[in-house]
Amino acid sequence: MDQPSGRSFMQVLCEKYSPENFPYRRGPGMGVHVPATPQGSPMKDRLNLPSVLVLNSCGITCAGDEKEIAAFCAHVSELDLSDNKLEDWHEVSKIVSNVPQLEFLNLSSNPLNLSVLERTCAGSFSGVRKLVLNNSKASWETVHTILQELPDLEELFLCLNDYETVSCPSICCHSLKLLHITDNNLQDWTEIRKLGVMFPSLDTLVLANNHLNAIEEPDDSLARLFPNLRSISLHKSGLQSWEDIDKLNSFPKLEEVRLLGIPLLQPYTTEERRKLVVARLPSVSKLNGSVVTDGEREDSERFFIRYYVDVPQEEVPFRYHELITKYGKLAPLAEVDLRPQSSAKVEVHFNDQVEEMSIRLDQTVAELKKQLKTLVQLPTSNMLLYYFDHEAPFGPEEMKYSSRALHSFGIRDGDKIYVESKTK
Repeated sequence: MDQPSGRSFMQVLCEKYSPENFPYRRGPGMGVHVPATPQGSPMKDRLNLPSVLVLNSCGITCAGDEKEIAAFCAHVSELDLSDNKLEDWHEVSKIVSNVPQLEFLNLSSNPLNLSVLERTCAGSFSGVRKLVLNNSKASWETVHTILQELPDLEELFLCLNDYETVSCPSICCHSLKLLHITDNNLQDWTEIRKLGVMFPSLDTLVLANNHLNAIEEPDDSLARLFPNLRSISLHKSGLQSWEDIDKLNSFPKLEEVRLLGIPLLQPYTTEERRKLVVARLPSVSKLNGSVVTDGEREDSERFFIRYYVDVPQEEVPFRYHELITKYGKLAPLAEVDLRPQSSAKVEVHFNDQVEEMSIRLDQTVAELKKQLKTLVQLPTSNMLLYYFDHEAPFGPEEMKYSSRALHSFGIRDGDKIYVESKTK
């Protein structure tokens, strides 16, 4: 059977948490028991309902009986109503006003943009500390009303709402610590700076998957705009200039940054990206989710100096001069070829004769004997070979195992190989 197009919060609650569907035991009885009269004791009946209710994607359009909501949800602290069909803020208010302990509310992907949120309705949200309005297309007017009526709001999620601009309210929200506003279309810094004005106590700002193209703000102004910002995510933004990265140093309390997927870093190798960013942000202790250790910071700063050592002076960043003061000028690292040597020039000694020849080190002792057969005029079966490392203290080493590779002896240019006959 097709489920009805509109269902009430209370109807869905009773269905989902019934004894048949949700054998949740806390105290006597199981599941949800709907009281025969609205006068039933909320304290008694709530024993069978968890404090975290997840009712997403249930087709909810309205609240239902408010007295029943109050009876069962007096203890509920978290409520997920995402991806339902709630389009009237009055119905949301009826639910929330009867959940007095509510601190977390998720209204994502409900068509609430179809109605206006009045202050009287928003007042029922006053105890909420974490509010999720992702993909709700909530207008800034709605957001302003919420901010006015939620004095303890600490976390706000406004992702996927098609924002191209930011509208400032007349009153700042000093309680907000975390703002997720990802996957919108906020391209100009003039819009982002308004968030600093709106939320002066902001600790975490997540701007991932916007198209911010530059941070256009004087350094001293940045410090005033975001005085408490500790973490910022600019993942997949449109930043294209190292000057924008340097601007992040103006946030006085910034410790954590996410910068993956920005156009500026695309031409660099993975190693260069991290080291060049770490070196430019001396106060950042976590980059892209990974802790920056003291050792990594020093390695990155030294790498930074060497990276710019041959760049014309007019193009050298200011940070280079700061690091030169700290470490001095560093010579480029020597390029060391760590590949194994493929051949060596050795002296072959036999019958008081000495021949210098080049031998391949990837061959075996047996193959070397075949190479020497013509030179020493001995059959391979009658040949004894000794390897002499001119730096070794123990004298010649017999090359007795035919299948052993020559490179395993550590043969180098200038070493000696002695050939003797078994029948000598």
